[in-house]
Amino acid sequence: MKKLQLVQKMMEEGVVAVLRGNSPEEIVLMAEQAIAGGIKVIELTMTTPFALQAIEKLSRKYAWDAKEESAYAIIGVGTVLDPETARAAILSGATFVVGPSLNPETVALCNRYRVPVMPGCMTIKEIQEALELGADIVKLFPGNLYHPSMIKAIKGPLPQANIMPTGGVSLDNLGEWIAAGAVAVGIGSDLTNEAVKQQNFSLIARKAADYKAAYLKARG
Repeated sequence: MKKLQLVQKMMEEGVVAVLRGNSPEEIVLMAEQAIAGGIKVIELTMTTPFALQAIEKLSRKYAWDAKEESAYAIIGVGTVLDPETARAAILSGATFVVGPSLNPETVALCNRYRVPVMPGCMTIKEIQEALELGADIVKLFPGNLYHPSMIKAIKGPLPQANIMPTGGVSLDNLGEWIAAGAVAVGIGSDLTNEAVKQQNFSLIARKAADYKAAYLKARG
């Protein structure tokens, strides 16, 4: 039941912050600002050096079922290429796993431990395979290669698919993706680029608030 509740909560939140940094300290700062701005689902990518340290620190600080708003966040891992990495992240506290592509062994491991898994897919064939393997949400990646109407095309033959576009989602088109049927959206560099450039991480909180407001407006 915990897994089902967690997936439902992630879809209710609707916006996933996909964070990459140069160090665990930097990515923790990014995550804390995103959470402060209202984005409560945080994906820490394994391309960050010592990313497991950041996952452990944040998973200890936040709980996805916390009653206090300030202590609530869902901490997961991204850019997972294999089951070994997925297991290491889960042991470090990651509550969901995201991959850039469909790796059957990774999906199987996550299902074994009842951890939500979101593999990256580009084609109807890959999405069908992900569903057959038991993926909870399919990440449409890279999203900037597609128009939001792609979701309607996918849901023609696969209406049961939960689709989350990642890459290329912006404040300008978020509403289109949600209207098209996306269950959530992944926000990456647009959330953090300016903050990193200016070394002012409070800008992430402001941008996160804008994204959350745009999502709530799109949901009506």
